[in-house]
Amino acid sequence: MKKWQFWLGLVISLFFVVWAVRGLDWESFWVSVKSAQYWWLIPGVAVYLVGLWARAWRWHYLLRPIKPIPTKRMFPIVCIGYMGNNIYPFRAGEVLRAVILKRKEGVSVSASLATVIVERIFDGVVMLAFVFLNLPELARINSDSGFVGDIQSAAVWGSAVFVGALGIFLLAAMFPHMTARVGLWFVTHLLPKRIQEKIIGIMNKFLDGLESLRSPFNVLMVFVTSVVIWLLETGKYWFVMHAFDFNVSFFALMLMNGIVNLATTLPSAPGYVGTFDTPGIAVLQAYGVDKAAATGYTLVLHIALWLAPTILGAYYMMREGIHWNESLRDEMKETN
Repeated sequence: MKKWQFWLGLVISLFFVVWAVRGLDWESFWVSVKSAQYWWLIPGVAVYLVGLWARAWRWHYLLRPIKPIPTKRMFPIVCIGYMGNNIYPFRAGEVLRAVILKRKEGVSVSASLATVIVERIFDGVVMLAFVFLNLPELARINSDSGFVGDIQSAAVWGSAVFVGALGIFLLAAMFPHMTARVGLWFVTHLLPKRIQEKIIGIMNKFLDGLESLRSPFNVLMVFVTSVVIWLLETGKYWFVMHAFDFNVSFFALMLMNGIVNLATTLPSAPGYVGTFDTPGIAVLQAYGVDKAAATGYTLVLHIALWLAPTILGAYYMMREGIHWNESLRDEMKETN
């Protein structure tokens, strides 16, 4: 990774961590962590793994027009990709899984990345739906944390970005020939001739990756699957909550899930350090949860969310005989 990107993420994470622990009663925090009933993590992790399988099915569905690949073959690659997101900055795991898919199934990296971007756009739309669903409650809850006071306007701007991006991708998918002509004009008029042929090839393969969006039924299927995925992840939040001495509604955890996952789109240190934790603690405080309990819960939840795909991804990487070597790094760099 480029050094400036790494240091930028580190600085942002440090800022959020300092914000999270400001005014924290450390003694109460440790009591909360030590007294937690950790067996609740078992059903929580199980639900999260079902969500990972649903992600593999969604990716299989998006790639089906390019190459039909069974979900059971996609699942290990998805786990490896999420492991990459957890240990490398700037969601490098997305590129990693596209590169591994090319190695194992012969699908071009450009087409794979198109489907990955589509996944992220749908995820963003669902996350914002979770936030909007709770806007009436947000308007009446106490917001001493200072974090969610402007969440309504942030949600509006976020919706404009994600819905706008989704609209552009849908138009590109429905009118591929027109999109290709427009893209060709920009490439031939704005880029040096020595790279034009390569960029045109990447653009065409990228458009191939959007083929699944040409059917309204496919778009609906991807959206419904995305909702199921994030409801399952909220289910993990709900199970882990029972390990701690507080209780909020499932809708409150949907709101927390939406906000923290939108916040993790910000640059950060590997594993979304700080960008996941600070907004999560703030949302729980807004619902009246003591900061020590909110911090303990969010930390345990974050670790559980980090460990499950990271361990699975490392296992599958070893099982598939994939090594983090110079060859793999070079393939990933070529996509940047």
